[in-house]
Amino acid sequence: MDQPSNLLDLLRADLADEVQSLADVVDPLDETALRTPTPADGWDVADELAHLAAFDDYAALAMNDSFTFAMRLDSAKSGGVDPIAEATQRGRSIGPNRTRDWWHAATSELANAASTLGPRTRLAWFGPDMGAVSFLTARLMETWAHGQDIRDALGLDAEVSLRLRHIAEMGVRARAYSYSVRSLDAPMADVAVVLTAPDDTTWSWGADTASERVSGSALDFCFLVTQRRHRDDLALDVRGAEAERWVSIAQAFAGGPGPGRAPRS
Repeated sequence: MDQPSNLLDLLRADLADEVQSLADVVDPLDETALRTPTPADGWDVADELAHLAAFDDYAALAMNDSFTFAMRLDSAKSGGVDPIAEATQRGRSIGPNRTRDWWHAATSELANAASTLGPRTRLAWFGPDMGAVSFLTARLMETWAHGQDIRDALGLDAEVSLRLRHIAEMGVRARAYSYSVRSLDAPMADVAVVLTAPDDTTWSWGADTASERVSGSALDFCFLVTQRRHRDDLALDVRGAEAERWVSIAQAFAGGPGPGRAPRS
């Protein structure tokens, strides 16, 4: 699908808005509420914020000091440091309120670093290297996805905005990665994705004539590719064997194969 020429500027603004949307949820919470368990196994609200804070810090480091980030990345890949476990441990050691402060500081540092990015910049990351657009999209996607865990924990509705387009775009583009991270060969068959946007317009990818197709709401598709809902809990129309195969493993985020979520029913 067509992308606006100022996509990087749009992403910077949309990332700031996504962060603010989550801040509106977590800032009023007291310590007890910050300890509310989330659907992420073993994590409470503060743990979710610790994860976001740590990887926003990593992202800022990747932009500001690629050499130091490369050293930390090598350590993580060699098994010397588990960045996810390290983030959780740090958050629990400083407590929920200071973890929230850490997240705010990390998002600010990320925004400052992102302001210097050019459209042709490439950055190393825990998965494949990414261009600036994909890199910021990944941070927005992570903020939305972990924010959804927090909203689920607190019994709040999903955050639905036109920013979902970035997440849907990443989900479509990450189709090959969903296979490769599981050591599977990506099929050559085209899969069309046709989604109803929050403003009732249509977002589409792939050929109109493709027999393999995924269609439904943008929200449900974003739930799928961020693995925040099981496929059986989503009102997606999936047609074709390869489309069915893809939606069973769809993953927009870097790292190893995501465990997904169990069906709610």
